[in-house]
Amino acid sequence: MKVECIIEKLSKNILQAERIAGRNHSLPVINCILLEATKNSLIIRSTNLDLGVEITMPVKVVTEGSVAIPAGILGSFLSSISDDKTVILSVEENNLTVSTQKNQTHIKTYPKEDFPTIPVVMSDKTFKINAGEFVRGLKSVWYSSAISSMKAELSSVYVYCNDDEDIVFVATDSFRLAEKKIQTKKAKEFGSLLIPFKNIPEIIRVLEEINGEVQVNLEKNQISFSYDGVYITSRVIDGIFPDYKQIIPKGNTTEVVMLKQDFINSLKIANIFSNKLNQINIKALPSKKVFELQTKNSDVGDNTNTIDAVFSGEDVDINFNYKYIVDCLQSIESDSVSLSFNGISKPLVIRGVSDKSFLYLVMPMNK
Repeated sequence: MKVECIIEKLSKNILQAERIAGRNHSLPVINCILLEATKNSLIIRSTNLDLGVEITMPVKVVTEGSVAIPAGILGSFLSSISDDKTVILSVEENNLTVSTQKNQTHIKTYPKEDFPTIPVVMSDKTFKINAGEFVRGLKSVWYSSAISSMKAELSSVYVYCNDDEDIVFVATDSFRLAEKKIQTKKAKEFGSLLIPFKNIPEIIRVLEEINGEVQVNLEKNQISFSYDGVYITSRVIDGIFPDYKQIIPKGNTTEVVMLKQDFINSLKIANIFSNKLNQINIKALPSKKVFELQTKNSDVGDNTNTIDAVFSGEDVDINFNYKYIVDCLQSIESDSVSLSFNGISKPLVIRGVSDKSFLYLVMPMNK
C-alpha cells in the first residue's frame, strides 16, 4: 500500500477514528485502526465492537492495499506536524512508513486479517434527518441516563417515532427523566430503539461534523448513520424501555414561572454552599409571592436567595439534588421556565414556557 494525501484532512479523519477504537488488552487488533487504499480513496476504519466508524477520503493511490496500526500513534504524529502540507503512507515489511518533507516515522503493524468486520446495516427502516437535529435530541436528554445500571435500558437513550411523526428522545436513571421531541415528517418507518449511553458521545462527535442530512438505517441490533464518505454504526440494546408516560403528572398543585437565566444564576450561588449530597431546598410560596433557594454546609456556611417569579397554587417546601435541576436547563430553548410542583413526594416538572418540545421530571430528596 502506498498513498499520498493532505495532512490536515488525514489528521482530522484519523483522530476521529482513533477515538472509537477499543481498549482491549486480550484482543490487540481492537486497539487498532485499519487503513485501506483502493481506487482513488483511503478508507479508515475503527471499532470497539459496540461502535464502528468508516471514513472514506480522496487521496492519490500509488499502490492499493491495507494495513492495521495501533490507534493513537498516527493521529498524534500528524497533529504535531505544522510545516508540511502532504504526507506519504507506505507499507514496508511489518511497518507503516509515514513520510513528510521534514519527518519520517515507522509504525508497527498488526495482522489486518484479524480486524473485525464493521456491520453494514441494510433495512427497510430508513429515513433522512438533519444531523444537527439528531444531535440536539441526544444532547437534550442523554445526561439523564444511568451511567451504569443492572438494567441496560436505563443506561441508554430511548428513541422512537410518535403518532405525530416526531422523533422522540427519552432518558432516565429512575431519579429523573428527560424527553425531547424533534419535528420531522420523514420517520414513519423508524419504530423504536435503545442506544447505549457509552456510545452516544462519539455518535454526537461524528454527527456534529456533518452539515446536512444523514441517512439513518435501523435493524434489530444495529443503527447506522451515513453521509458523504462517513459511516458510523452502533449496537442497540435489546430491551424494553419503561412506560414513562404514566408517571408524567397531568396537572399541578403549584406552578412557578421565572426567567431561565435568573434561575441558573441563583442555582450557581446556592451550589457554593451545598452539602456533599448536592441538596438544595426550594420554597415556592404563592401566599407570600416568594420563591427561595436555600443551601447549607456545616463546613462552609449557608446561603438563601430569592428569585422574582409569577406564582399560582399552594405553598410548597421541598429538597432536590442541585445537579439534577441544573443539568436540564441547558436543554430548554426558551427564556422563561415553568416549574410545576405536585406535592412533597411527587416529581417536579420543568418545561420551557415557549418550548413545548422538552419536558423534564425530577424526584425530590428526603429531608
